[in-house]
Amino acid sequence: MKLGVFVSDFTLTTDTLERFKADKLGIILVQNGVYHATTKENGKASSLLDKTPNLYALSEDIQIRGMKDADVDKRVKVVNYSDVVDLIFNEYDKIAWL
Repeated sequence: MKLGVFVSDFTLTTDTLERFKADKLGIILVQNGVYHATTKENGKASSLLDKTPNLYALSEDIQIRGMKDADVDKRVKVVNYSDVVDLIFNEYDKIAWL
């Protein structure tokens, strides 16, 4: 199963993600979840970024929070709304929201 997970909260721990069993896991950072891709705590990036190579952050949510796409960790692909729709319909069989 290919699972896409929307993450909309910055305080999310990775415990929930570790319970998911998927052949392909994609994490789509939206709303306050984009802070995982842009913010470092104590000099370290969010541990969420280590969970899968398929990481995406919504550009509109990055910009509305006063940051730039260039502020995003290099492991994360910046996408727009149209790209998110393509991910939902073409890349992932199931979608979850955390």
